[in-house]
Amino acid sequence: MRGIDEDSGEYLGPSRSQQRREALGVLELGERLAALSPAQLQQLPLPEALLAQVLETRRITSHIARKRQLAFLAKQMRREDDATLQAIRDALEAGGEAARQETALLHRAEAWRERLLADGDAALSELLDAHPAVDRQHLRQLVRNALEEHRRGKPPRAQRELFRLLRELLEQPGIANRE
Repeated sequence: MRGIDEDSGEYLGPSRSQQRREALGVLELGERLAALSPAQLQQLPLPEALLAQVLETRRITSHIARKRQLAFLAKQMRREDDATLQAIRDALEAGGEAARQETALLHRAEAWRERLLADGDAALSELLDAHPAVDRQHLRQLVRNALEEHRRGKPPRAQRELFRLLRELLEQPGIANRE
């Protein structure tokens, strides 16, 4: 019930602008859900009826029909309680953060590999100082093999193996990952 309370003079419900912002937020959430793959959708806390609507929206490719279906999906989503929608938003944000952390890890491993191949012993000693538990001999051998492969123009098998080793090393918890 909208309007102003006779006694206190306060508004009884949200304004039309606030209602519109909330509806647009739900529509945006529906668009984000429709952009996900079916495997990603299965990992979200979606009710069965809502999951069916999202999959139906994914199936439609015509622009206007898809827009109409997205509006219908948003209408169905607005019928859900706020806790369900917030749980879906939280799950989407958690997935996004995990992907960002994984990407950052891959970039750090790539940067270390490039430093090891370019700087040689200086970068190698810095890495060994930061990670004393690593097998020094194996790491040195991988760096030598990667440099030799690059010099000869061979496929980068040792470079990939070096990258895998660095990624495993950098993802270990509790170790200071300096660059």
